[in-house]
Parts: sequence; structure tokens; C-alpha cells
Amino acid sequence: PFPRRFLTSKEQFHAYLRAGGEEEEEEKEEKEEEEQVSNAQSEPPAKRVKAEELGQDGESQGNAGEEEKERPEKKRARGQNKSRPCMKPNCYERSRLCPSVTQGCGGQCHFGPRCRFLHDVSEYLAAKPADLGQRCVLFDTFGRCPYGVTCRFGQSHLGDGHQNLVNAALAQQWEGKLLVRNSLSKELQQQLRKRKFSFHKAEEFLRGLRDGKGGKAVGGSTEVSNCTAPQEGLGALQSSQGAGGPPSIPTLGPLTDEDITKLRPCEKKKLEIQGKLYLAPLTTCGNLPFRRICKRFGADVTCGEMAVCTNLLQGQSSEWALLKRHHTEDIFGVQLEGAFPDTMTKCAELLNRTINVDFVDINVGCPIDLVYKKGGGCALMTRSNKFEQIVRGMNSVLDVPLTVKIRTGVQEKVNVAHKIIPRIREWGASMVTLHGRSREQRYTRSADWGYIAECARIASPMPLFGNGDILSYEDANRAMQMGVSGIMIARQVSVGALIKPWLFTEIKEQRHWDISSSERFDILKDFTNYGLEHWGSDTQGVEKTRKFLLEWLSFLCRYIPVGLLEHLPQRINERPPYYLGRDYLETLMASQNVDDWIKISELLLGPVPPGFTFLPKHKANSYR
Repeated sequence: PFPRRFLTSKEQFHAYLRAGGEEEEEEKEEKEEEEQVSNAQSEPPAKRVKAEELGQDGESQGNAGEEEKERPEKKRARGQNKSRPCMKPNCYERSRLCPSVTQGCGGQCHFGPRCRFLHDVSEYLAAKPADLGQRCVLFDTFGRCPYGVTCRFGQSHLGDGHQNLVNAALAQQWEGKLLVRNSLSKELQQQLRKRKFSFHKAEEFLRGLRDGKGGKAVGGSTEVSNCTAPQEGLGALQSSQGAGGPPSIPTLGPLTDEDITKLRPCEKKKLEIQGKLYLAPLTTCGNLPFRRICKRFGADVTCGEMAVCTNLLQGQSSEWALLKRHHTEDIFGVQLEGAFPDTMTKCAELLNRTINVDFVDINVGCPIDLVYKKGGGCALMTRSNKFEQIVRGMNSVLDVPLTVKIRTGVQEKVNVAHKIIPRIREWGASMVTLHGRSREQRYTRSADWGYIAECARIASPMPLFGNGDILSYEDANRAMQMGVSGIMIARQVSVGALIKPWLFTEIKEQRHWDISSSERFDILKDFTNYGLEHWGSDTQGVEKTRKFLLEWLSFLCRYIPVGLLEHLPQRINERPPYYLGRDYLETLMASQNVDDWIKISELLLGPVPPGFTFLPKHKANSYR
């Protein structure tokens, strides 16, 4: 679908980038003069059609294939880079300043002589790398930078004697406002680590499972459709008190209505997101700064990255960071992954009592082996008893709607979602999202939207969102005509929110956006500013922002500019040949080489530290 004047070879593409775009116009003129350019010169080797294997009549030649047979076939890189070098951002800063000095605690360090950080500011500044810029986004936005002398943009807010300056007028505007919610407090973390957190609702449900009642009897009290029906919890308490027996749960202090009354489905908050654009939970890349970008472009519903329930129950800070919610995310949910009803029910009760969300989603679509072999993700579709107990248990302890995300099935040609969806509705879920691929397909081949439409009819009146192959507003319009309640936009193979975060704008405005390279660069600049706000402006925060920026660039490079296409829209799974963009920056953003991504990150976050290495999480995203 490319005009011939933009096409180039792999060697010319990288030579152009190495030259820095100085000979851009000369090369384009040469391209226009070359009228007869063969496909072998204009496409990369991986996509080159071997014309020598075919005769003029289209049949393969008999003896011409001997040399080709000897040549080993190069397999496409798939899966994860499990052995990739994983250097944590704090490895790039050996001498760190003690937080007691940074936060202005008067030099009082609780660890005393056992502290492994520096307390001498002059000694720290002697080894501190040079500042990366003259403007600190934290100081310019909030009037003060909490990182003080450790900020890599410190020259904008450090006065005499390394004193951290404060813009009082600007700081007062943000005083008392909670920008990011759902943080893990030290007190809660200690309770989880010492197993002192009380899961009384979850224990009540699990007690019913152990007594042989299964998930149906206990969950039944929360699934009364008639609001005028008597509440079983209150009746049970009255009968227990009338018989003179003690309550089943030990209590401290007087019993209140909140302790004995359970919310029925008609009393729960409804999830009213029909027809809205739903940003899918994206592992690694669906972080808070990225969600802010998508929210700005028109995403209506956002969801945190997949969180493992066992890690949350253990109080792991890195897992709880996935639950954080920015104040601009008006409809926000979290996604949990687990394989057993005890851990999933306890985790649901924990989140119900400690964080602020609008819904909780169960991941029954994750295809990776690490999750599948433990019985989670797609494996729950084959473990119907455990699946039912998980849904019923979580629904019995949650005050917010419970949703489920599934695939068509496990095997490629054996669809089972149409059998499971009516049961999920019966178990008490408020909504189902269906990804139109099986586990074996992963993220390859086209999504089966005909099957999604069939499942949407079966799921009614429960809302069903469709997911898969949404690349343009035409694709979104066709999907909505299938009868689904809404669409979820995710990563896909070569499209989606990771490739085009402005896709939400295109769908809402019903147009193709020929976004320029400078506009795309401004989006990356906003992402780095959001990252510095979220992860910090010190060395550790800068390198963490760089890491997630590079992971996003490994997807973003697959975008094909609308102005270069002869036929719109771009098709799913289309990997473009090597091409020269309309300017140097557009060509640089099209590169699938790690070194070029690092070059883009250096334009935004300054030079990388010594010994810096990076490989994307997915093998197919780059080459060396």
C-alpha cells in the first residue's frame, strides 16, 4: 500500500539514519528518478518474494531450488526475551542520598550508623551526574519538587546552599488534593506481611465451600433478583440469636446494620459503560502515564495492569503499584489473576475495603505459559468448578460490579465461550469481555467477530464487550454493528492503543488522523513528563521512565503514517517494508532497531548511563 517513492532497502534505511537525515532531499530525488526498482531492492529480506523460485508461468523450477534448500530457514522470533539483561533503575546510581536528607527531616535518620546511604550532600553532589535540563516538570506543575538535590533537573529549583525552593502560590493550589489514589500504606503492608488482616466475609464464603455447600448456596444470598425478598443474612442472625447461639463471627463492640446486611444485586452500583471506549489492561505498557495519554485522547474506561492476587495478599509494593489510579480516570477498574477461590476471594475483599475502584475484572484470557500452567488465565475456562467458585466468591464480597475477560477457548478450532457465558451471567458477573481469539492463536491471525456477535446475543441482557483487530474507526463501526455493548481497544499484533493511542480520537471524530512526526514526538514528551511525575525526577525515576518509554516504542514503531498509505485503512497484521518518512524524525520513529529507540529516549531524557542495555519484552519487537 506504499507509494514507490517512499520505499527503500534495509541498508539504505539504516544508512539514512546514520547520516542523520542530512541527505534527505537528495535521496528522495534519486528515488523519484528510479522508475524501475525491483521488489528485491525495495523490501526487507524477511518480506522479499523469492522470484527466482518461480518460473514465468508461476510454477516452481525444478533444479533452481537446490541451493535454496540448503539455506536454513529463519524462524520468526516469538515469545518473550526471558534471558534479557534486566538491570533495575537503581543500579545506575551507586551512591544514593538518604531519604531523610532529601525530605528535609533535619538529618535524623532512623537507621543511624547502619544506614547504607550517604548523608553528606556535598559528597553526593560530587558524584551526581549532570542535570538533564533546565526545567523540572514537578516544580513547574506543583510549585515544589520533593526530590530536592537528587532531582536531575535540580538547577531550576535549587537556591544558595542547595536549598530546595518552593513556589508558595502554586503549591497552595495543589495543597490537600489527592492526585494518585490506591497507594499501599505501611500499616496495611505490615498487616498483610504478618497475616493480621481480617477476611471475615471471604472466610464465611470459604467455610460454606468446606461444608459441602459449594459456591451456589453461599453465593445465592447475593443473587436475589427481587429487591422485596427478605435478606437471608438478617434472618439467619435473628434465628441464631433466638436460639441463644453466638454469632458465627467474633465481634468487638456493638453489632451494626453494616455488619449483618449484604448488598443485593439491585443495590450494587451499576456499571454503565455501554457504548464507551474501553482501554484494555496492558501488561508492562498499560502503566499510569500511558493511561493518562489514552485518557487525553478520548478513552472512556481505563483498567490497571493485570495484578497477581497472591502477590497482593503478600503486600508486595511492586504489585500494589499496578492498582494506582490517577484523579483524571473517572471510570477505573483493576484486573486480578488467580487460580483458586480462596486467594481470589480474599484478594477481592482486601481491595473492596482498601482501594477506590469502579469495577474488578477477572483475567480468564491470559495465554502465557507461566499463568496457564498454574491454572490461571485461560486455564480457568477448562476448570469450570473452580471458575464458578471464584466468580461467586468474589461477587459475594465485592460492593462494586464484577467483570470477566475471556477468550473464545483454549484450542484454536474448539470454541467454548458460548457455553460458558450464560453460566458466568448466572454466577453473578455484571459484564463479559470476549477476545475473538483462542489461547493457541495468542495475538496472531484475525479475531472472529462473527463468533463474538453470536456470543453477544447469547449473553443478553448482560453486556458483552468485543475485543480484537480494532485499528480504525471503520473497524470500530463494524464491530458495534455486531451487536456488542462496546469495544475494548488493546495491543493486538500490530495495532491498537499501543500503536495508535490517538485511535480513540479517530473513533469519536470518525476520521483518519494524519498525525505528523512532531505531534507524535510531543506525545512522547508528555509521556516522559507524566512518567517523571509518577516515578520521580531523580536518577531512579528518570531511568524507570526511560525503561517504560522504550517498551512502548517497541510497539509504536509499527505505526504506518496515514499520509504514506495509498489505501486506507491499514490492515491488521501488516508489517510495513522499509520506507523513508516525510522527514528524518518520522523515519527514525519507523525504525525497529533498539539503538534508534534509545536515540529517541536520549532526545527526551538525556544520555543513557554507562553500561546501559535494553531488550524489549517481546522478541518480535526488534532485532539486533
